[in-house]
Amino acid sequence: MRIVTRALAGPEDTQAAGEALAGQLRPGDVLMLEGGLGAGKTTLARGLLRGLGFTGDVPSPTFAILQGYEPPETALPLAHVDLYRIEEEGELEELGLDDWLSEGVLVIEWPDRLGGRYAGNALALTIEPSGEGGRVLTARLPRSWESRWPFP
Repeated sequence: MRIVTRALAGPEDTQAAGEALAGQLRPGDVLMLEGGLGAGKTTLARGLLRGLGFTGDVPSPTFAILQGYEPPETALPLAHVDLYRIEEEGELEELGLDDWLSEGVLVIEWPDRLGGRYAGNALALTIEPSGEGGRVLTARLPRSWESRWPFP
């Protein structure tokens, strides 16, 4: 697994990174977004959705837990999942996460609540603060993403 980093100047750059990643998404992909509260996970997810053609509001799914987006509003079905409020692994089964993978993509915030599920094949992205409003995006690229990573 290769690890790469990318500096992000601010929210606009974070969203643009998501838009670039969206062009590389395939059905069955899982993206795990890690970082503290306010790190930019939802901003990156918003960029992914913009890159897939979604033009509507993209709220954080903190309270809904799973917010689904489907064609014709998006090029691919995408489930934006926020597991912050999940307390037990059994609660994951009720979400039907695997159902999204046959034709779509999972974007999961707070993936530590998954208990290792999807870890071997997921694109793991960590966003951390850096300097004055900047961020550093660290990606752990599984083999399936090594040729798709859109950044030099």
